[in-house]
Formats: sequence, C-alpha cells, structure tokens
Amino acid sequence: MPESTDPDESGDAGTPAPASEPAGRVVRFVGRREVAVESRPVPEPDPGELRVRTEASAVSPGTELLVYRGDAPESMVADESIDALSDDLSFPLSYGYAAVGRVTALGDGVDESWRDRRVFAFHPHESHFLATPAELVPVDLPPATAALLPNAETAVNFALDGEPRVGERVAVFGQGVVGLLTTAVLDGYPLDRLVALDLHERRRTLAREFGADTTVDPRDGSLEGASLPLSDGGDAGAGADDDRRRDPAVRRLYEGVSEPAGIDLALELSGSPDALDQAVAATGYAGRVLVGSWYGRKRVGLDLGRRFHRSRVEIRSSQVSTIEPRLRGRWDDDRRLGVARDWLADAPVERLVTHRLPVGDAAAAYRLLDESPENAVGVVLTYD
Repeated sequence: MPESTDPDESGDAGTPAPASEPAGRVVRFVGRREVAVESRPVPEPDPGELRVRTEASAVSPGTELLVYRGDAPESMVADESIDALSDDLSFPLSYGYAAVGRVTALGDGVDESWRDRRVFAFHPHESHFLATPAELVPVDLPPATAALLPNAETAVNFALDGEPRVGERVAVFGQGVVGLLTTAVLDGYPLDRLVALDLHERRRTLAREFGADTTVDPRDGSLEGASLPLSDGGDAGAGADDDRRRDPAVRRLYEGVSEPAGIDLALELSGSPDALDQAVAATGYAGRVLVGSWYGRKRVGLDLGRRFHRSRVEIRSSQVSTIEPRLRGRWDDDRRLGVARDWLADAPVERLVTHRLPVGDAAAAYRLLDESPENAVGVVLTYD
C-alpha cells in the first residue's frame, strides 16, 4: 500500500474554515475484523459547544487492534475519563482517541477566538464532531504529528511510572508507535544501556534511530548494534536449569560481563503475553518490570515458580488514564499532556507515520496493521 503525504503539514493555525461542510463520515467497528465508514449529517453545535472538522486521526495500533480483532472485553467501558468513549466495547461501536482538526462553527457563548483554531481531541475517527472548549487542546503542530499526542503522553507516563535512574540498564519490549516514542523519551536519560526488542526489522531500525543502543529480535535472540554488558551472575538463588534463561532473546540480554546482572527496568509494551515472561526473565535482582500493554482477553502465563520467587523482581501496571498517586500533588493531566505536546514539537516523530490513508479506506488501514506489522508502524487517517 503506498505511503501518501499529509494534506496539510503546516503548523499554521490560521487557515479560514471552509464555506460549507461536506457530509459527515464516521468509522464504525461493526464486528470482528469488520470496519465500515458510515455517512452522518454534520452536527450543529448547541450553546457552549463548538464543531471541529477533522484533518487527521491516528490509529492506535495496540488498543484499536484489540477492538478490531474482538479481543477487548465487551462489557468494559472504553474509557471512563473521556465522554466520547463512555460506552462499552461491544460491537458495533466507534472508537479511537486521536483526532486533530479545525474549529469551524461556534455555539452561543463560545469565545470567537476558537474559530479556525487547530485543536486536538480524544475523539473517535469522525470527520466532524462536537466538543466543549474544555475537551479541546490547541496545537501548533502539523496534523499527523499532533495526532500522536496521546501516544506521546503515554510514553511520558511510562517514564514517570518507571522512574529510570542514572546508569541503569533499561529494556523496552515492543517497538510500535508507543514503544518507539517511549524509547525516544528514555534516550534523554543518562542510562548505561537502552535496549529495544521487536519482531520486525523496520521497527528495530527505527528504534536505533530513536536512541536505542542495542536492538534484539526476540524470536532468535539476534542482537544488533552495540554489545550489551549483562551477565547471568546475579541469579539470586536460581538454578542453572532455569528454562527461561534458555530463551535466546533473554540469553543475549545476559551475555558479557560480571555483576550486577540483568536489566534494571523492563517496560513491556508489545501487547504479547510471551514478551512479559521474557521481560521478567531478563530483569535482574530487585529490578522492575513495568507492564504498559493491555492484553484484553489474551491469557498471560508467567513462570513464577523458580528464579522469580527469590529475585524480588517488582511487576506493576502503568496506564495513562491515571497519574501515579505519589505524583498527584504536583502532576495532573494538564501538566503531563503539556510535557508531551512540547516534546512532540522538537522530536523527529514524522518518521513514525509510515502510512496515511483517506478515511474512506479505514478498513484497509486496519487490515494493514493487522496483517502487515512488518511494514506498517504509524497509520493516520486523513479527511478531505
């Protein structure tokens, strides 16, 4: 599938609104691996509301593919913190949370300064939608870049929750959009080594461009880039027959030098339960495993019966809907989102967007991510 160009890569927010709006379109998940684009009337804003005409919306490969494949728990609310995602995940549904567009109409009582502004919203894939000013984030970024804002905020959240320390060895399992952004954020820390693991060569190449010192193919343990100074010396009571250490990818992470052994911080962002088992196995004594993946209905089997029992490895979840409790006195959603927005303005994230497709081709966009992850990384829907 050809890689197209964004219809408007300018960060200028001063383009006038069109004189008339075309018919509205919305992406609907109508069944397992079934996507439809439905026509809808363009909505008119009520008092206190404004209307946004979407320019671009990013597909979140992890979460949205769970929905697309029917692997998301149907009774679960999509996101209780976002009004547009307050329904459950049963088919049919609209889903998505990365829309960028321009304000084209104002309801009574809305300040005129909002007109024609480029804004971001946590909203499903839809050509026109209504929102209140409180639900919009003004952006001075190109549409495709601004559409990565939720993923960038998630990466910032992983850094806040993971608390990487000076000189640590950090591994990021999974180099999709969120994994690559997390690798890029962590590259700003004074780490000893930053390791990225992914099945696909294109993503491993991007990971090195985004700051990974070393990349690993978890299928065969092939290691690319600088050698990794890790050993299996600090096993904290494990026997030599630990089967997880026979995993080729884990073995490569433990080659090389003396104590202290193992990864200090592993971030599991691949969405694969097997990767979580690898992450636990690769983590050294009293290290941390941060689980950012949402596995949906996929069952997770972990070997916790041998080395883990004495290793004091900490496993914890991280999810962007909430702030780490210890940080809430100083951090809130606005601060975290602002950090992500400022970081995006300076980061070379345009390389993450490998495909741009018209919203009418939404079904093809999801098939591409589902069937060709070796080629597709970031997919953005565009709107005429």
